[in-house]
Amino acid sequence: MAYPELRERIYGPLREGFWDCLYGKEYALAAAYPVTEAWVTAVREAAVRIARIFAKTAALLRRAPDEVLAQLGLPPQTFRVVRRKPLSADAVICRLDLAVTDSGIKLLELNADTPTFIKELFFVNGRVARAFGLEDPNKGLEEHLRRAVRAAVAESCADLGVDRDEAHVVFTAHADHPEDYHTTLYLKEVSGLVNASFTPLDELAIDGSGLYDHAGRKIDVLYRQTYPLEHLAADVDPDTGAPIGALLLEHVRRKKVALLNPPSAFLLQSKAVQVVVWGLHEAKSPYFTDEEHEWIAQHVLPTYLEPDVLRARGVWYVRKPAFGREGDTVVIFDERGVPIDASPKQSYRASVPVYQQYVPLPRAVVPTASGPEEVSLLVCCFLLYGEASAVGLRAGPPITDDLSYFLPIGILSKGGDER
Repeated sequence: MAYPELRERIYGPLREGFWDCLYGKEYALAAAYPVTEAWVTAVREAAVRIARIFAKTAALLRRAPDEVLAQLGLPPQTFRVVRRKPLSADAVICRLDLAVTDSGIKLLELNADTPTFIKELFFVNGRVARAFGLEDPNKGLEEHLRRAVRAAVAESCADLGVDRDEAHVVFTAHADHPEDYHTTLYLKEVSGLVNASFTPLDELAIDGSGLYDHAGRKIDVLYRQTYPLEHLAADVDPDTGAPIGALLLEHVRRKKVALLNPPSAFLLQSKAVQVVVWGLHEAKSPYFTDEEHEWIAQHVLPTYLEPDVLRARGVWYVRKPAFGREGDTVVIFDERGVPIDASPKQSYRASVPVYQQYVPLPRAVVPTASGPEEVSLLVCCFLLYGEASAVGLRAGPPITDDLSYFLPIGILSKGGDER
């Protein structure tokens, strides 16, 4: 079957609630990259180790002075609210971006605040894998996702002191952005919460008493698929100039409304947290156990606030913004400090930069609507309440960006060597 027909057969039935094309370009590939159970297990084991390291680091940072939070690039408006941990985990849903290399599985970054790629891995991947006769490595994990969202709402209600069955839960997103909109509706549907509704982001209202939906009903719990906290903190009323973002954060701090992911997740969103982790490791800090130091050495790349150490070691490195998204404002340098590659977008130049040792992503040739294409493979693994969950691949240029493909995966056979 020709690729266009195959692609239509796979994605045509899903198109009402899925964005197989973005910005007028192919996004979801009509292919399934074969992996082994051993590969999937190794990715999830690494994810659990990384989750433990970052949870422990978050506990340390919540006690740190404001000067440290500023060094991490956090906006001052967030300092008070990120110190609260209203749930039993720092984040409900977060995504690890990983490089599977010859020297092991390495963390590139942790997306803890508003992670994307959810519906692709929890819902779409299995349908594509089955179309190619492969087993879905994420089979049954929609139930894991359902439990996580429901637990987060229940814990949020308990923290607010409101009855879970009476609470008004609202899911919100940019209604004019297909990926954000359909992901949010998917999460609402998966949750099975009968007291939940959807309100577009631009129809939310706020005053000194609380946050309200499009009908003027007060919101208890707000799930925001796309409203990064660094943007929220700086948000102002376009008509009056009033700092409505800061007001919302104050409502959260005073327990007038709960956000999901909670602001505690935002503390881990800064890529500079990896600087803290690596610094404690290099100093052989007793804050981490011997086993945890081994995990850091295995899975965390040397990361600093300045490039000097990496240059002195004569290694390639990457400069990335602490709060960048989708590969924006990323530059790869060679061992002499000469730029080798850079993302087309440079929107986050004002953000605190971090410098991370570079590791090349594995390469593969995949079918696309334009013919075979050589791509770099980025591994993604979700954490739900700190537990490893759905895994998958992005395929694209060496610097993964918002135009990189979604490449479904499937288990080819039992056991075998890791890919």
